[in-house]
Amino acid sequence: FNNETTIVTEFILLGFHTTSDMKILLFSTILIMYVLTVLSNATIILLVWNCNQLQSPMYLFLANLSLLDIMLTSSVTPKMLAITISQVNTISFEGCVTQSFFYFLFGTIEFFILAIMSFDRYVAICIPLRYPTIMRTQVCLKMIMASWVGGLVYILLPSIVTIQLPFCGPNVIDHFFCDTVPMLKLVCGDLYMVEIIHFICSAILLLISLFFTLTPYIFIVFTIVRMPSTQGQWKAFSTCASHMIVVTIFYGVSIFLYARPSKNNVLSFNKLGTILSTIVTPLLNPFIYTLRNKTVIHSLRQ
Repeated sequence: FNNETTIVTEFILLGFHTTSDMKILLFSTILIMYVLTVLSNATIILLVWNCNQLQSPMYLFLANLSLLDIMLTSSVTPKMLAITISQVNTISFEGCVTQSFFYFLFGTIEFFILAIMSFDRYVAICIPLRYPTIMRTQVCLKMIMASWVGGLVYILLPSIVTIQLPFCGPNVIDHFFCDTVPMLKLVCGDLYMVEIIHFICSAILLLISLFFTLTPYIFIVFTIVRMPSTQGQWKAFSTCASHMIVVTIFYGVSIFLYARPSKNNVLSFNKLGTILSTIVTPLLNPFIYTLRNKTVIHSLRQ
């Protein structure tokens, strides 16, 4: 960033506007949820790594999603806990930019992974005979690697734009982490083009990834409808239901948070949305994917 124009060297995170007793309750609740999130997702990763029954593309993608969930929640939650329970609510400019970068990086990669998981279900249900040929381990690893590289490349433009902005006035962020929307409100000068760039980047990511996530399900639905037996239809649907629940929650929260012009954003609702995306969703994902999955449950019992 430009040292001549960037006077602000640290930000103050306001966190939650509530009483001391409520902050203790919030701290305890968030801490428990964070620990459960890390443990449950780490369990999925260890199961996929150690169990031969789970050595398939679907579980490889699920393990990667669990890894991303741990990283996503860990990029925000520790600082959130610190400012909730203590009076230390400052964060350096560099730390703020770094936190924002990794939060959006892991979130962006999750969009790509969810799209790949949709494609995996499409191949498994619509063209099952070709599944072993198409979804080879080497191909799956390349798709995962492409998701990580693609997420990194995609997030660079808005990140570079943000760190070059002149923060020369107030340094109070009305949030519990360095989210883009409240940060932009502290920038000196005209933000019209910057807000347009951020809005377009968010909209493009959401629309393109949503297209590649939902399109396979159009073909999946047609395939399921044409199946002769009800049992076959139910079995095919059950393999996709958990993924669709996760997609609905993840995209619903993301569209609510970032696919709106900033002037329409209400920060109190943004805090709630961020809690859903960084704590609640990563906690729910392992349970959504495993509650009806007999293979995972059997591996857990072993």
